[in-house]
Amino acid sequence: MSQHLIQKYLNDLSDLRRVSGSQRESVVREAFKTLLKDWGKSENLLFIPEYEHKTAMDERRYVDGALVEPQLRLPVGYWEAKDTNDDLDAEIAKKFRRGYPQDNIIFEDSLTAVLIQNRREVFRCPVDDPDQIERLVGQFFKFEPEVIREFRKAVEQFKEDLPAVLETLRKAIDKAEGENAVFKRAAIKFLRHAKDTINTSVTAADVREMLIQHILTEEIFSQVFDNTDFHHNNNVARELYALEGTFFTGGVKRETIERLRPYYSAIKRAATSVASHQEKQKFLKVIYENFYKVYNRKAADRLGVAYTPNEIVRFMIESADWLCQKHFGKQLIDRNVEILDPATGTGTFIVDLMQHFRGQPAKLKQKYLQELHANEVAILPYYVANLNIEATYAAITGDYLEYPNLCFVDTLDNVAGLGIYAGHQYDMLGALTDVNIERIKRQNRRKISVVIGNPPYNAWQENYNSRNPNRPYKRVDERIKTTYGTQGNAQNQNSLYDMYVRFFRWAADRVDKDGIIAFISNRNFIEKAAFDGFRRIASKEFSDIWLLDLGGDVRANPKLSGTKHNVFGIQTGVTISFFVKKMGKSVTLIHYARRPEMESRDDKLEFLSSSKISEIQFDTVRPDTKSNWINLTDNDWDQLLLVADTKIKSTKSSRQHRAIFRLVSNGLKSQRDDWVYDFDRSDLQKKMRLFASVYERSRLSKKESADVTIKWDAELDRYRANGTAKKFEEKNIVVAGLSPLC
Repeated sequence: MSQHLIQKYLNDLSDLRRVSGSQRESVVREAFKTLLKDWGKSENLLFIPEYEHKTAMDERRYVDGALVEPQLRLPVGYWEAKDTNDDLDAEIAKKFRRGYPQDNIIFEDSLTAVLIQNRREVFRCPVDDPDQIERLVGQFFKFEPEVIREFRKAVEQFKEDLPAVLETLRKAIDKAEGENAVFKRAAIKFLRHAKDTINTSVTAADVREMLIQHILTEEIFSQVFDNTDFHHNNNVARELYALEGTFFTGGVKRETIERLRPYYSAIKRAATSVASHQEKQKFLKVIYENFYKVYNRKAADRLGVAYTPNEIVRFMIESADWLCQKHFGKQLIDRNVEILDPATGTGTFIVDLMQHFRGQPAKLKQKYLQELHANEVAILPYYVANLNIEATYAAITGDYLEYPNLCFVDTLDNVAGLGIYAGHQYDMLGALTDVNIERIKRQNRRKISVVIGNPPYNAWQENYNSRNPNRPYKRVDERIKTTYGTQGNAQNQNSLYDMYVRFFRWAADRVDKDGIIAFISNRNFIEKAAFDGFRRIASKEFSDIWLLDLGGDVRANPKLSGTKHNVFGIQTGVTISFFVKKMGKSVTLIHYARRPEMESRDDKLEFLSSSKISEIQFDTVRPDTKSNWINLTDNDWDQLLLVADTKIKSTKSSRQHRAIFRLVSNGLKSQRDDWVYDFDRSDLQKKMRLFASVYERSRLSKKESADVTIKWDAELDRYRANGTAKKFEEKNIVVAGLSPLC
C-alpha cells in the first residue's frame, strides 16, 4: 500500500511540474497533500487543510494541513509546505519562532522533506527518493502524541473507576433524602419541575440520575471551554446547582470526584490541543458520547446517542434551504421561517445552522432569539447543546446572548402544539412560570416551518433480557395507529412504533401547512412491507418527497461492514429524507437516489460534502398499487386467488376478500423456541428443569432485576411480579413440528 502511494505521489509531482512549468508552493504542494491525505485515510486519520493551531501565547496560527484522529478530533501530525526558492531551514526556524507545533510536523519544499518530532529533526531526505520518502512518511504516521495516549489510558481508567463513584454518589443522595430537610424540599421542587417540563412519568429516581450526571459532567465543560458562564447561567443548570449545593460540597465533593481527576485532567490536556471553536464542539460531542456510553449504555442505545457527522448536517441544511427557496420562495434565514430540531442532542444542527447564517449577522440575531428552536430530553446532551449553541453565537458575533429557545422537554410528549391532532386540549404545563416552561409554551404557540434533525431509532427490544424497552407515547402512538396502521396491510406492525417513526408522525402533524421535514433516519420506511401504510399516508400528506438512500444495511447484506460502509458505524441502513408539505398541490412527486451498495463510509461523507441536492441525479418514482416506492411490481398477481388474507373473517365470506384459507394464525408463539424445543427428549428435560429453577429463584428473590440466564418476556415478568409459581412437568412434553424460519 505505502509503495503504491509513494509511486502515485511521485507521478503526481512530475505531472504538476511538467504541466504547470512551475515550482511554486501553491502548485506543487498538492502532490504531497494528496500523499498525506491518502496515507492518512489508510490509517483512519482525517486530513484537514489550513488547520488552526493555538500557540503557547494564545495566538492563532494556520498550518497548511493536519492529520486528525477522527473520533477525538485531536491532531496527530502537521504538514507545512514552502516554495522551492525559499531557504527551507530558515523558514522552519521562522515558523517555530512564531509558535508552530514541534511535536510531529513535516516541512517540505517539493525538493527536500524534513521531519521534526519532539522538537528535534529526526529525518531529512529528497522527495524524489522513493525509499527515503517512504521511511519519512511512515515514521510520521507511527508517531502517537502523548496527549492521545494519555487520554485513551484515562478513558480506560474512567471505565473502572466510575461504578464506585456512582455508588458513592447514590449513597450520598440517599443519605440526604433521609436526613437533609433542605435537600428534600429542593428535590421535590425539581421533581415537580421535571414532571411539568419533561413528562409526567419522571420519578424521583430519574431526578437523582439527572443530578448525578450534572455533578459528574459540570467540570467537563470548564475543561473544554475557558468560559463556564454558558453552563452556570443556564435555566435548568441553576436548578441543579441549587439542588447540589444542599448536600454535595467541600470535602465530600472533593473526595468523591478525586477518583475521576485523571479523566478530567486528560480532557483538559486534550482540549488545549484543539484550537478552533468548531473543532472544540466536535471534541466535546465525542466526550459526551463516550461518557454516556460508559455511564449508561442502555440509555445511550435507547436515546440514539451518536453524533451526526458534520458532512451530513451541512448537506441537510443546504438541501432544506434549497427546497425552501424552490417551493416557498424563502431562505431558512428569512423572517417567519421557524426551525425546530426536536431531538437536538449536542445541538449539532442548530450550531451548523448558525454557521450557515453567519454572513448575515442581523438576520442571525433575529433567528437566534426568535425562530431557532431545539428540544432535548436528557440532561447531559441538553447541557452540551446549551454550551455549544451559546458559545457558537458568541464566536460568530463577538457578543454573548443567552439562547432562549432550548427546551428541556420530551418532544413526543409535548403534543400541545399539534393543534387538532393533540386530542384533549389542556394546558399541560399548569400555572408554573418557570423559565423552561415559558420556553415550551412559547414554542408551542409558533407555527413551525421546518423540522430538521436526527431522531433516535430503536424499533423494539429485540432481546427482552436487555431490559431496555422503549416506553409508549400515548397520543403519538394513537396517531400512528389511526394513520399508518389502518392504511397498512402488514400483519406485524411493531416497527411502526420505532422512535424515528414516532418523530415522523409528530413532525408531520407539527409542521405548518407549508413546511419541510428533514430527517436522517433508519431507511426501513422506504421499502419494508410493514411500512406500506406509512408510504401511503406520506404520499397523501406531502407534495414532494426527496430520498437519498445511503444504504449500509448490514442485516440485509452480510457482505457489508457497519464500521466501514455505514455512515454511523451501525448495523441499520440509513437514509436522508426531505418531506415537503405545500398547500394547494395535490400530486405527490417522489424523488429517489441511492449510493452504491459497497461504497465506504468515508466515500459517502466525501460525496455529501461535495454535492448539492439540486445537482444529484434523482429518479422520479411512481408508487405501485401496493404503495411500493422502490422494487416496484408490474404483474397480475393481484388477480390471482390468495392463499390467505388477514382481512377475511373466519366466520363469514367476503366478496372483496377471497382466499383458500379463512383462518390465519401465527401458530404457537413460545417466545423462547431454543428453550422449549429440542430433538433430544433428555436434553429438553434438562433445559426446562433449569429454566423452571432459575425462574423460581428469581421469583423468590428480593432483587429488583431478574436472573437473565434464561429467556424472559413480558408474560413471564407478569408471572414473577404476581408471585405465580412455575414447575417443570415431564408429562407436558409432546411431539411437535417446528418451522423456525416462518
